[in-house]
Amino acid sequence: MPKRKVTVMKSAALEKLVSGAMGDLESASNDGAQAIATCSNESKKMLAESKRISKKRALLTRRKKAASIKLKKAPAADTRKALREVEKELTTVKRMADKLKPAKASLAEELKGLKEGQKRASAYLKVIVRADKILNKPKKKKRRRRVAKTV
Repeated sequence: MPKRKVTVMKSAALEKLVSGAMGDLESASNDGAQAIATCSNESKKMLAESKRISKKRALLTRRKKAASIKLKKAPAADTRKALREVEKELTTVKRMADKLKPAKASLAEELKGLKEGQKRASAYLKVIVRADKILNKPKKKKRRRRVAKTV
């Protein structure tokens, strides 16, 4: 049975693979940082929106309580109408909050994954750059020792 010929990788091909991998790692790190920045901005916007909705909800809850107290004291058409309007507005605010909750949760999960991946990529890149510096240092020339003359 004839032996199979083993191909040996050339140094140029190996160098090309290594530099390509370094470039891919750099681009992954940069893309990750950019994606994190974008997601963080979106998350901040959602957080501000959530706070706004929460404040509005608290205000409407207080207003509903006051309107129901007024309705108990003086049951009239205008107080019933005011209570109905507050309840309607409160349900729309609750719907808005319910829509925002899952979007916020999914964005937080995505941001967490992005941060982990970017952290790994940047850590690998730092170590590789440090190793590259060590490997690419020029060799120190050794000085010849002077032999002491004995007289």
